[in-house]
Amino acid sequence: MSLQYVGLNEINGPLVVLDHVKGASYDEMVELQCKDGTTRLGRIVQIEGERVVVQVFEGTNSLSLVNTKTRLLGHPMELPVSKEILGRVFSGAGKPIDGLGEIYAEKSMDINGLPLNPVARIYPRNYINTGISSIDCLTTLIRGQKLPIFSGSGLPHNQLAVQIVKQAKVADDEGKGFGVVFAAMGVTNDVAEYFRRSFEEAGVMQRVVMFLNLSNDPIIERILTPRCALTAAEYLAFEHNMHILVIYTDVTSYCEALREFSSSKGEIPGRKGYPGYLYSDLASLYERAGIANSAEGSVTQIPILTMPNNDITHPVPDLTGYITEGQITLDSELNAMGIYPPVSVLPSLSRLMKDGIGEGFTRADHSAVSNQLFAAYAHVQDVKSLTSVIGEDELSAVDKKYMEFGRLFERYFINQGFNTNRSIEETLDLGWTLLSVLPKGELDRIDNAVLEQFYNHEKAVAQFELQEEGTIKELQQAMNNG
Repeated sequence: MSLQYVGLNEINGPLVVLDHVKGASYDEMVELQCKDGTTRLGRIVQIEGERVVVQVFEGTNSLSLVNTKTRLLGHPMELPVSKEILGRVFSGAGKPIDGLGEIYAEKSMDINGLPLNPVARIYPRNYINTGISSIDCLTTLIRGQKLPIFSGSGLPHNQLAVQIVKQAKVADDEGKGFGVVFAAMGVTNDVAEYFRRSFEEAGVMQRVVMFLNLSNDPIIERILTPRCALTAAEYLAFEHNMHILVIYTDVTSYCEALREFSSSKGEIPGRKGYPGYLYSDLASLYERAGIANSAEGSVTQIPILTMPNNDITHPVPDLTGYITEGQITLDSELNAMGIYPPVSVLPSLSRLMKDGIGEGFTRADHSAVSNQLFAAYAHVQDVKSLTSVIGEDELSAVDKKYMEFGRLFERYFINQGFNTNRSIEETLDLGWTLLSVLPKGELDRIDNAVLEQFYNHEKAVAQFELQEEGTIKELQQAMNNG
């Protein structure tokens, strides 16, 4: 029997309060009928005895304390899913907004996900090729991993997200069974249009499911957006055996919506006003990545978050770092130098890459190249510090080689442009070319047998001299034309 409750006890922002409600469940969906006959949906977010607090998705404007009729639906929020969701665009609450009509659903799934038994999880192996050298070589994205991007104000994280969606593919069978679920939270209309237009122009829309929550949409919808996206990803991965990459931006917007919602409920704030359960709430999203032994598919996550004031100790990046398996950090100094993507190599890491690279996955020399590039670039920073004290003219011959390596590394390896898609072989070959600029005795992270096979100092020097000469000619020609 379905009971209907007439009238509301309180209206507070996006929340309404009802008394004397029996048999209610946490997260249960609620239908509210306004006096003009229109209906709105909400969900129960707090229960105190027979007193329930309902979160109204469409807002509480024009709701009446007297005439509003409320009915409990007896189930949590569900997302209708089928294979048809590929190529479609949805609102943050999972409603189609592309003008193509409703989804013919095979089933409806709880957006909170189903708990995955830890024993049923398979350790992540193999990698996803993004076509971006600084990620594929140094912070390799492994299938089933959660690897966030830490960005800042004014940095090109939106362009990087688009490039990854355009270029990403699984290592084997050239992208068959691969799809992307993309969710944008709290973005402006022009940014949302940029995402949609970029995917359509790149011809990848048929393998993308988009969820768009705009900055002028209700904050309640923003809290639902990543959960709807992850539900779609789990459906495609575990019921259709697809390898799904989930990219959602911006997690900071999500957390600010959560803070505002928590404040409206009157909860005691924690650090910087965020609710005390922020860690467990983020974990409920991030931990939905993985591989189950009951299916061949996988869910891999790249959450993107902007660090307020570029502060990595801010609660959002700080707690994210505790939950995820590494991070990709973008750097404002590299961005100011015109380097794209401005990936800061040294604070970036992928904790699972050691088990998903090497022979049988990428290439046998991948681990050695990655370790040596990282060590050499770290030494470059030490040499730069020394240079600021004694001047570059006083450096030793070896340190001058390191300075040259650092300049070439930033210019040709990290910097590759928005439309450049490098295979893992091209990336590793470029890494060897860069390492060959250094004296052979400095490459102490590489086995001698591998070193003998790939090290070629004369070829590397000639190659970069040719590239430098070509760059100078291009600049001269541009000046003459201009």
